Amino acid sequence: MFDEIKEINSKPKPFEFYTANELWTNEHTANVMLEYHLSEDIDLSSRNKAFIDRSAKWITEYFNIDENCAIADFGCSPGLYTTRFAQKGASVTGIDFSTNSLNYAQQVAKENSLKINYVNTNYLDFQTSEKFDLITMIMCDFCALSPEQRKTLLQKFSSLLKQNGSLLLDVYSIKSFNKKQESAFYEHNHLNNFWSSEEYYCFVNLFIYEMEKVSLDKYTIIEKNKKRIVYNWLQYFSKETLKNELESNGFVVNEFFANVAGDKYESNLLEFAITAKKYNNTKF
Repeated sequence: MFDEIKEINSKPKPFEFYTANELWTNEHTANVMLEYHLSEDIDLSSRNKAFIDRSAKWITEYFNIDENCAIADFGCSPGLYTTRFAQKGASVTGIDFSTNSLNYAQQVAKENSLKINYVNTNYLDFQTSEKFDLITMIMCDFCALSPEQRKTLLQKFSSLLKQNGSLLLDVYSIKSFNKKQESAFYEHNHLNNFWSSEEYYCFVNLFIYEMEKVSLDKYTIIEKNKKRIVYNWLQYFSKETLKNELESNGFVVNEFFANVAGDKYESNLLEFAITAKKYNNTKF
């Protein structure tokens, strides 16, 4: 028992384990996550409907989205943005490894007579010969990746964008990181049976990595006949660190915003967004 408790509370190295698929491919959690995505009034898996409507409107205007525009949305989930882009006439590709979410997105596209190319894969593995005018990655998905994964993804973005193609993504800020404090607790059927329809106990450890500006929510879920661990990593950025990361991987930064609805950037934000363009002479 002592050794098991010690293991539960052990602190791994930054990004030592990667279990993102546990959230999106486990049938039970995938169903719950889809419910969160489709809730119009709360900001959990996706932001609320009013924000998404305002955000999609701003993106459409800022990037001049029309029938001549090709867009790829990485981590598209149930198509909350892809649907809106396609309604503007754009050629749209959505990439996600949640089969549940994509099934929903495809149904919405069918009901609205929208031709959207949905690809069910981990976006780190996505490949296509198509080139895009715009790549989006929304809801701070970029922060869940390790430095090596982010480098791989940015190089993929560069290879998929047309010359002068644009990138839009949002991230968590250093201000958000500074609000984090290490903690540990356990709860019976944590988050109202989020992790399983069966009875379980969940041990939740929040670890902070000051030097790397990384946090980890480590969930140890113990059911009657099995135990599993889910690692939710988050990288936090300043304007300078995000700018440097993009520029070192073939992008020229255009503007910073408070969010993907184009609100004015301020230094006290918990999140912020960035627009960038592919550097013309980038080669990998």
